[in-house]
Amino acid sequence: MEHRLLGRSGFRVPVLGFGAGTFGGQGPLFSAWGRTDVDEAREMIAICLEAGVSLFDTADVYSDGASERVLGEALQGRRHEAILSTKLTLPAGPAPNDRGWSRHHLIGGVEAALRRLRTEHIDLLQLHAFDAATPVELMLRTLDDLVRSGKVRSIGASNFAGWQLMKALAAADRLGTERFVANQTYYSLVGRDYEWELMPLGIDQGLGAIVWSPLGWGRLTGRIRRGQPLPEGSRLHQTAGFAPPVEDERLFRVVEAMDTVAQETGRNLPQIAINWLLQRPTVSSVLIGARDATQLRQNLGAIGWQLSAAQMARLDAASAVTPPYPYYPYWNGQFTELAPPAVPLG
Repeated sequence: MEHRLLGRSGFRVPVLGFGAGTFGGQGPLFSAWGRTDVDEAREMIAICLEAGVSLFDTADVYSDGASERVLGEALQGRRHEAILSTKLTLPAGPAPNDRGWSRHHLIGGVEAALRRLRTEHIDLLQLHAFDAATPVELMLRTLDDLVRSGKVRSIGASNFAGWQLMKALAAADRLGTERFVANQTYYSLVGRDYEWELMPLGIDQGLGAIVWSPLGWGRLTGRIRRGQPLPEGSRLHQTAGFAPPVEDERLFRVVEAMDTVAQETGRNLPQIAINWLLQRPTVSSVLIGARDATQLRQNLGAIGWQLSAAQMARLDAASAVTPPYPYYPYWNGQFTELAPPAVPLG
């Protein structure tokens, strides 16, 4: 298993991580993802660890905490082999302070996550969303205290806009507190918005991308085809309201390009989608999910080989979109000498 630096933390993570959103399976969104119980989770964790996939990602809101509880129980006896990542700040309960990044919620949320995960520390704590109601300085000092206490090892963000990330990073530099080292982000062949601002920011500021939903909310499995209805078992029947929109013609164009690459490589479409991501700048790790052991083993086949330069170019062309202003001048060559260097983070 290849390992890469997580931003400028000096800490290395496997290029594939496991997203535990399928664990627990409660509520309309997460039950559509999967309903993995403790015994099934234990089996999948064993498969992951055997393959070198030691990063496990979850969040307090995944199945109302059930994902953390299942993951924590299933990891008993093997916690020392795992890198645990979880997230806070989305509404996690009915009380007014069960959300955001107030000192009250961050400290209480970490304590609750530690109990559910049955661990003494969280390796990577990420803020699940920006909180405009609380000063970033207060948030950073609280996270710094949590790191100094040993309850948290590293910190990151998820679903932030570029200016929000930069505001927090600049404040951390000014205050001398712990700094974000990771940006957990949506990125896929049918969701390339990450490249417009967040990727250059990651290169400049030393943030490692941890990619979620590499298959574009299930669109890149190969089951969705031109001229055919959405398959009955597709999770998009339940999650379409949450998933970013993708124009049908663009999706079909990407899938057909992937079909050509699949014929050349003998790989399936999910493996191709993940391998493409692993060759993109700033990507430290791609989170794979699975409803069962068979699907997990198939996704593990995304590593150990590489798409050729020609295949990458074909997929780039099929999935390309013109970014909005002010990003497009950098993409169409007008200001090439001013564009940030597309250099991976090591």
